[in-house]
Amino acid sequence: MNLPITVNQTELLDILLNIAPSRPVFIWGAPGIGKSALVEEFAIEVGLECVSLLGSQLAPEDIIGIPQIRGETSEFLPPKMIARKEPYVLFLDELNACSQEVQKAFYSLIYERRVGEYHLPEGSIVIGAGNRSQDSAIVKTMSSALINRMFHVQLKPDVKNWLTWAYGNGIHPWVTDYINQRPDHLFSEPPKTEEPFSTPRSWHMLSDALKEFGAGEKDIPDSTVRMLAYGSVSASHAGMFAAFVKQMSNRYLLSDIIKGEARWPDRPEDRDVLYFLAQSFRAQLIHDFPKQKTELNKETQYLAHRSKALIKDLAQVNYELAQMVVSSDDGKMLPEWFMVEIVRDLPRLAVQENNKDGKTA
Repeated sequence: MNLPITVNQTELLDILLNIAPSRPVFIWGAPGIGKSALVEEFAIEVGLECVSLLGSQLAPEDIIGIPQIRGETSEFLPPKMIARKEPYVLFLDELNACSQEVQKAFYSLIYERRVGEYHLPEGSIVIGAGNRSQDSAIVKTMSSALINRMFHVQLKPDVKNWLTWAYGNGIHPWVTDYINQRPDHLFSEPPKTEEPFSTPRSWHMLSDALKEFGAGEKDIPDSTVRMLAYGSVSASHAGMFAAFVKQMSNRYLLSDIIKGEARWPDRPEDRDVLYFLAQSFRAQLIHDFPKQKTELNKETQYLAHRSKALIKDLAQVNYELAQMVVSSDDGKMLPEWFMVEIVRDLPRLAVQENNKDGKTA
């Protein structure tokens, strides 16, 4: 399932607080974006214990229990983890990874909040979660009867929410500083091949690894930083993260370059740093520039003035990277008014870009 409307962490928490007490909620979303952590936060918010069941590892008897003869009849005894006396939040994670038989066992638990003759304590809350079919995860088709018994919501990764959480939970400053500069790298869609990819969870994992190696407290080799990054996040992001760490030690900061207090690095051994800085420069222009030139303020006017000189300087160091700054290969466009100025002031770069797109300047 891929819902047309998505919500961030703050919006989802509000939905859970208002809907989950009366109706079961199912949270859709890619792996590693914080579904489980948010349900645990919700449980704390409402003052209930959170009991998690992993759907992909359950058999039907793990839900309905086993029969026991009592006199001339038998009854099913539900598992101890479900049969509790006090109300709680029952979190059915990876619910759509269950077999059809296990899904059937969930019907009465989700809709009627009971298993056989056992009823969940009054005030208990049932929440499900699962990945989407396009996430290359273990996903099975959910029956229409099960889908129709729940309220559905799709969670999206949100940089602002994640950074707020990260600052309060001790995420390594290299990671938070990097995501601040490249917010588009917090999450990448799961690849079709078996390789690491970037999610809030994988950046958290990289943070833990950096702490274990004492990064920041002592010098660790560039090769170690690269090894840790490539083992945690998407390859393209890992390479740029390693370059980001390297440029911190070399004091090549983008803000200093924009202010004219530093120059583009031009040594062959700093090519990865130069690539990172050029990518970050392009991302900043896309983020900071308004669609209309009339909406420029003093800061963005200065950035627009400096950026043309910086692109020209970058072209003298590496022409391909200068072209990349004004390109549209990633589907993101610099504002039209800025591209008109590039055509006017840096026509050679603009002509190369337009020719690449099958146009003429």
